[in-house]
Amino acid sequence: MKVEIWSDVMCPFCYIGKRRFEDALQQFKHKDEVEIEWKSFQLNPDMVTDPSTNINQYLADAKGWTLDYAQQMNNHVTEMAAEVGLTYHMDTAVVANSFNAHQFTHLAKKHGLGDAAEEALFKAYFTDGKNVDDTETLAELGTAIGLDANEIKQTLAANTYADAVKHDVAEAQYLGIKGVPFFVMNGKYGVSGAQAVPVFSQTIEKAFGEWNAEQAKPKLDVIEDPTCGPDGDC
Repeated sequence: MKVEIWSDVMCPFCYIGKRRFEDALQQFKHKDEVEIEWKSFQLNPDMVTDPSTNINQYLADAKGWTLDYAQQMNNHVTEMAAEVGLTYHMDTAVVANSFNAHQFTHLAKKHGLGDAAEEALFKAYFTDGKNVDDTETLAELGTAIGLDANEIKQTLAANTYADAVKHDVAEAQYLGIKGVPFFVMNGKYGVSGAQAVPVFSQTIEKAFGEWNAEQAKPKLDVIEDPTCGPDGDC
């Protein structure tokens, strides 16, 4: 069964949602029959990368908040992250456009490393304060998960996966997805946000049960009439 996950590396709830979903999946007895595919979603496609500004200041300026209020909001998500074992350092998170990071993920997906790429990006952004729009940084992250640094650099220079990123974004719009994380299970059930583990568990069970039943059905609806068989019976 396929689970598609739309996310953006700069979304704090996406990393939290990833952990909660993983907790639910780990408890699922058929977890080995679940395929995960990460999809691109840009919360702010017009964001200009600025390593000199941290995300607290950016949010304050962009939303008209005070710096103290922006810090309070980020402190709240930092506490939520800690509850699932994640360490956020929002004061060092680099303001970075996520388009190249999404292209990086598509390249990783080609090599069967999509989930590893997402994990590396989230950690780099929220924990390590790295610029995820920087080619050298992405090459370093990719090498650590088994990708080739030169292929990463060539891919980003040529914008090889630009159309793939845009296709994911367009698909999200078609499905009515307005925010991330967003999980689509078996193409039928959507879960929006970093829901509690039991919500993920219940939806995985329901979606898988239907998917499993579908596998046992004949692939064709057949209109019957006399035929001849391989044994010569007509």
